[in-house]
Amino acid sequence: MSVSVDPTSVEPSANRPADALRPHAEEAFAAELAALAAQDDRPRPARWKLSPWAVATYLLGGVLPDGTVISPKYVGPRRLVEVAVTTLATDRALLLLGVPGTAKTWVSEHLAAAVSGDSTLLVQGTAGTPEEAMRYGWNYAQLLAHGPSRDALVPSPVMRAMAEGATVRVEELTRIPADVQDTLITVLSEKTLPIPELGQEVQAVRGFNLIATANDRDRGINELSSALRRRFNTVVLPLPESVEAEVDIVARRVDQIGRSLDLPAAPEGIDEIRRVVTVFRELRDGVTSDGRTKVKSPSGTLSTAEAISVVTSGLALAAHFGDGVLRPGDVAAGILGAVVRDPAADRVVWQEYLEAVVRERVGWTDFYRACREVSA
Repeated sequence: MSVSVDPTSVEPSANRPADALRPHAEEAFAAELAALAAQDDRPRPARWKLSPWAVATYLLGGVLPDGTVISPKYVGPRRLVEVAVTTLATDRALLLLGVPGTAKTWVSEHLAAAVSGDSTLLVQGTAGTPEEAMRYGWNYAQLLAHGPSRDALVPSPVMRAMAEGATVRVEELTRIPADVQDTLITVLSEKTLPIPELGQEVQAVRGFNLIATANDRDRGINELSSALRRRFNTVVLPLPESVEAEVDIVARRVDQIGRSLDLPAAPEGIDEIRRVVTVFRELRDGVTSDGRTKVKSPSGTLSTAEAISVVTSGLALAAHFGDGVLRPGDVAAGILGAVVRDPAADRVVWQEYLEAVVRERVGWTDFYRACREVSA
């Protein structure tokens, strides 16, 4: 026997502030999604808001026939996005895999927003994520008063997505305990979620799918069982291929975040963004950009996301305590905090890099002095 789940039992838009600090993707880019939907005449899978082509255009950016500009949400290989979108158009779940800072969560949110118009069906994976987060829970007042019943059941985001034909997101899947992970096997293979207490089940309707993200630095923590891994099509999101690509990503996100925080634009800040990105890439790769000098890598990941954080903090410093222009002194402390995670080992790595690379680089004297000052 199957059971229906009332989609309004937990209203995703209830009590949502009009001036939210970080609007969901479907709210922040509502105009772009509406423009795409209006001009999208291609076939759409069941319950999709856009066609696969339009979803890919939303993520990668482009110009519509009427001149509407769609901003790129992800800068990377087009084929990866196409494979991810195509996977969601089938009955196979999608696993976005990559090192920290490769925009896995960002991509999963925008995919859900474009496909279902709702990115809020989310399970955040942690070491303490319970089975109820994947399946369902109970309203214990109702349970004690009347016993197991439909009214006492509290659906999980996964159950709601199955009933609504929507996309659900599971973040940091490999941080979830293995026995909780495996509750997804039946959901992904049989497209059903049994409720043995009621002798019922929830069957997924067309349009349902699941996007999971996992950090490949977490191998050995809670690795996926072979049975669960087979239910996913895995797409590995790489680090940006070039300095210019990463600078572009950082500049776009800093601009978006800055506008949300009412920070002034930093038209002259691109040089500092390029320096931050260059430092992070060289320390991450263990070699300078010209390939001539090997350097030690610190313990941290030095991801693109961390570069965005460093530059955003620097922009705030420049706005509130400077002249509004992003300068080396505004980003130096943030770089130090990102690089030196282990006070003993990482500080040595940073000092060696400063003296061997930054000090000798033409045009970087002011940057070197700022970094030396905060490192003292």
